[in-house]
Amino acid sequence: MTSTADWQAAVGRNWARSWQLTDRSFAGLTAQLLERIGRYAGERVLDLGCGAGELALAVARARPRAEVLGLDISGDLIAAARKRVGADAAQVRFELGDAARWADPEFAPDLLISRHGVMFFDDPPAAFAHLRAAAAPDAALVFSCFRSPRENPWASGMADLLGLPPGDPTAPGPFAFADPQHVEGILAQAGWGQIDLEPVDFAYVAGHGADPVEDAITFVARIGPAAQALRQLDGAARDAALARLRDWFSGHRAGDLVALSAAAWIVTAKADRRHRFR
Repeated sequence: MTSTADWQAAVGRNWARSWQLTDRSFAGLTAQLLERIGRYAGERVLDLGCGAGELALAVARARPRAEVLGLDISGDLIAAARKRVGADAAQVRFELGDAARWADPEFAPDLLISRHGVMFFDDPPAAFAHLRAAAAPDAALVFSCFRSPRENPWASGMADLLGLPPGDPTAPGPFAFADPQHVEGILAQAGWGQIDLEPVDFAYVAGHGADPVEDAITFVARIGPAAQALRQLDGAARDAALARLRDWFSGHRAGDLVALSAAAWIVTAKADRRHRFR
C-alpha cells in the first residue's frame, strides 16, 4: 500500500529524482494513452496525479487552445513538472493538491486524464464522485491503470525474486484498479457512465544504454515495490537480492535494452447527466 503520506515524503522525492526513467518505462503506454485522449474534445483539461508532467505537457502541445492543469500531492513532483514547462508556460500550470478534494470554481474541466495516477486514492468512490461534481456536465474521463500482477511480469517477477507478500488487491497502490468490475462499480457509483476498459500491452523499459542491466538495477532500486524491499535489506542479504535481480534482468536483455511485458487498462467514461448528487 502506498499512502498519501508516502507520496508527500520519500516516495514522491524518489519519483521526482527519477522522472526521466519513469517516462522512459511508460513510453509505450503513453503513446497509446495519448491516442485515446485525442478522441475526446476538451479545452479545460485536468491531469490527475500528474507526476512530473509528461502527459499534461503532451496534451498541451496537441491542443494549443486548451488550458491544462496538472495536480499532484507531491511537492517534489510538482517542482519537477514546473521546471519542464518551458514554452508552454502560458497554457499549462501545475498545482500541489489532492484531486480527491480539489475544487476551482473558475475551472470546470471538460476532460479529465491520468497516466497511472488514480489508483492511490484513499476512498476511490468519493474521489471520483467529487471529480464528477467539479467537472463540466459533459466531461470525459480517460485514464490508464495496471491490469493484474500476473499479467505484469515486470512486477510479479520481482516480487517472486524478493519474496514480497501479496497485498490487498484493492488497497491504494499500483494494482488497486486491476479488477475491471471493481473499477466499473466505482465509476458508476460516482456518477460516470459509458464506462469502457480497453486492455493494452506495452514494453516496460527498465534499462537502456551500454550496461542496461545495471541501469535497470539502478531504476528499480529507486522506485517501486523492489526499492522498498531492498531498502529493508543490508549486507549479504541485499547483495544476494541484487544478484538475483541482475540474473533476471540479464534474461530480458536485448542489446542495449532491458524490457519486460506490461499490461494496462485504458479506462474511458463520460459524465452521467442522470446522476444526482446528494
